[in-house]
Amino acid sequence: MKWGERVEVLREKVLEERPLIHHITNLVVTNITANVTLAVGASPVMAYAPEEVADMVRLSRCLVLNMGTLTAGEVDAMLLAGRAANEAGIPVVFDPVGAGATPFRTKTAQMLVRELQIDILRGNASEIAALGGLHANTRGVEAGEITIPAGQLARKVARDLKTVVIVTGATDYVSDGERLLAVDNGHAMLAAVTGTGCSATSVVAAFRAVEDDGVTAGAAALACYGLAAEHAAAVSRGPASFQVALLDALYNLRGEKLSSGVKIREL
Repeated sequence: MKWGERVEVLREKVLEERPLIHHITNLVVTNITANVTLAVGASPVMAYAPEEVADMVRLSRCLVLNMGTLTAGEVDAMLLAGRAANEAGIPVVFDPVGAGATPFRTKTAQMLVRELQIDILRGNASEIAALGGLHANTRGVEAGEITIPAGQLARKVARDLKTVVIVTGATDYVSDGERLLAVDNGHAMLAAVTGTGCSATSVVAAFRAVEDDGVTAGAAALACYGLAAEHAAAVSRGPASFQVALLDALYNLRGEKLSSGVKIREL
């Protein structure tokens, strides 16, 4: 089956099964990630209270951990939810926002990766480099410079951490330490709206909820999301209209329009 057809099949599975995706995410992006999850066909829930996160994750098909606005209480909730997900066999997708920027963020991200079984780790190059013990110059929560090609970085960190690693950028790379895929879909306008990286993580989680292979799920999700961004950019006039158009494009992107636009390469 060609990659375009694979992506189309998984997109339809998300729409048919409407998996519940439990997010413990940051205050900046809650609204857009919830709406992106809905637009792609899944169902979002944002639950943070330590008193309920374990119960909520057991009702879900995938758990998203995102440390964009990190607090000590949120770390405790992530550990509780992540352990419950691991015990129940529910996949965990981790977005280590800002890892490498401060000691608190870096140590927290490293601790979560050490303490939990992470199914997919999705971040920009400097965040992934920080988790891989490589030099990275993270600027706030934005990507900084690294000294290793992004594809090589994805494969190395995936092998070291024994998980699927996604490094997002102008080209996205997905690896499990052996296989390496490149996704060329996307648009520069994604960088002009806050929360678009976090939203990509939500789409990855939705696809992972219906696909056991993390590499396939990750590449398919990013191709779908990136292609939607291309369609949105074509009809938008700036960041505000792009955000609205992105939701519409994700909601409407199906069939031939999706399968014919997918750009996934096996490296």
